[in-house]
Amino acid sequence: MARNGIPIIDGDGHVMENWDDLLQYMPEPYIKSGRFKGRLFPPLDHLHSASLFQLVPGAFRQVDADGWLEFMEDVGIERAVLYSTGGLAFGKVITREFAVDVARAWNNWFAETYLKKSSRFQGLALIPLQEPEEAVKEMRRAVTELGFCGVMLPSTGFKGHLADKEYWPVYAEANRLGCCIGVHGGAHEGLGMDYLTPYAPINGLGHPFGQMVAFAGIVFNGIFDKYPNLRIGFMEAGVSWLQTCLERFDRGWETHIQYDPRSEYLELKPGEKISDYIRRHVEAGRIFVGCEGTEKALHHLVEAVGNKPFMFSSDFPHEVNNEYCKHEIDEIIDNEHLTSEDKHAVLYDNAERFYGLKPLG
Repeated sequence: MARNGIPIIDGDGHVMENWDDLLQYMPEPYIKSGRFKGRLFPPLDHLHSASLFQLVPGAFRQVDADGWLEFMEDVGIERAVLYSTGGLAFGKVITREFAVDVARAWNNWFAETYLKKSSRFQGLALIPLQEPEEAVKEMRRAVTELGFCGVMLPSTGFKGHLADKEYWPVYAEANRLGCCIGVHGGAHEGLGMDYLTPYAPINGLGHPFGQMVAFAGIVFNGIFDKYPNLRIGFMEAGVSWLQTCLERFDRGWETHIQYDPRSEYLELKPGEKISDYIRRHVEAGRIFVGCEGTEKALHHLVEAVGNKPFMFSSDFPHEVNNEYCKHEIDEIIDNEHLTSEDKHAVLYDNAERFYGLKPLG
């Protein structure tokens, strides 16, 4: 599969969960309760609903595994890495035993429904970060037994920030397994926009806001120093937020020098700025960023950090349809500011490296 001679990996698509099927993978008390028909996860936030707006025709339609394969054939996508839809609200699950049970159920359902369906699918498992010890166990099971290439963490919703010391065992296990972690946005409340109308700017700002906070915690708390085999991708926020971080993080660290008696924060080399530190870990293959096709800033960010972190992401079937995705891929292919090497990196090579994908047999 290729488009204009360039093979394509979709680095961030979504499954639309069949809730009745998924419920059958939950322990029996949940099934018998009758309370979970139609949905298992809590709502993303109060902002996605109670507002009327028009979507792109065909967006958010209920697509199953066969529908995904049809989409890939039509658009020219070789492989797709899929994320949850309902699970983007996983950070809002409060009850720990429910978090453990629903993560196991979702992973079993996805493995049976998608991973066993076609080798062209790969996926990011859910892990109950609410219970870090159980999250480590579920990550190990998902990767070593079910065949997932890594795990997904919502950028918002969990208590604290994603680099909180409580969660370090999760990063240690991902480091040991050599699997990736995809940080994905979706829940936008609590970011200062809870009463903003209309919805469009919430969608536009929510993803990058959440990713900048997650990225800041992971960078400044030295997660990449502590776990040198770790690969973390920041998905569905575009690329412009990274430029903001490169500039503002330098200024912030130069003017607010952190007292660090326990050596728990990031480790800069002599004369190194935060932006240099970020570039170093990009070059080492530890930091990845999802991108779309219609981003005017893409070539500027390639100039700033190189072409290694950026991965094409369709977001299908959220917000887009087949023609929209074709247009976005063509925007990358036709971008005169990008070299042929840049285009291959964005459309294929980087996703293959980040997710650790093996060539199709």
